[in-house]
Amino acid sequence: MSLTIIILALAIPAGYLIAWLARDELVDGRKWFKILILISAFLFGFFLLGEQIYIAWTGLFILVAGFISLTKSFNKKWTGKAKKKI
Repeated sequence: MSLTIIILALAIPAGYLIAWLARDELVDGRKWFKILILISAFLFGFFLLGEQIYIAWTGLFILVAGFISLTKSFNKKWTGKAKKKI
């Protein structure tokens, strides 16, 4: 159980890494992050009730990483640093 919590805690730096690597696409992808969060929350609950714990934890990992990327998409300092290539 403690290993799964450690792996779930790694979703936080993974979310920041994804948001940093895709800074120029965060604003355009807000709709997709919201869809990803809703689907992963639904799947987390569905697989948790179905007693498939590891798949449920995977959905929670995706939910946390997607939520961090969504919140960083509203940060002007975070998205403003990206240089647009023409």
